[in-house]
Amino acid sequence: MRHARATCVTVSIDRVDFREPIHIGDLVIMKSVVNYAGRTSIEVGVRVEAEHLTTGERRHTNSAYVTFVAVDRNGRPIEVPELVPESDDDRRRFAAAEARRKRRVAEETAGRHP
Repeated sequence: MRHARATCVTVSIDRVDFREPIHIGDLVIMKSVVNYAGRTSIEVGVRVEAEHLTTGERRHTNSAYVTFVAVDRNGRPIEVPELVPESDDDRRRFAAAEARRKRRVAEETAGRHP
């Protein structure tokens, strides 16, 4: 929503990788970054960490790619601002997200979902 400056709805969550459990009493920290922006959609990479509050130890517990679509008040898709990658890391994430998007579109066109 911050990038689109509009209401966004979740379209898909793919590639959820569970690495470690989150224990009762852990603080859950979610970090996210916009990887890609298309005409109306945005892919956000999410990294989840758990922090043991007494030791301060943090563990990477899981990650996911979440795709959102910006919508107007009637729920119709609207355009989102262009995303301009600035760093080498931004460009790497953008290219990888673009490849994932092309794969998702091809799967939808073929009539199958993973």
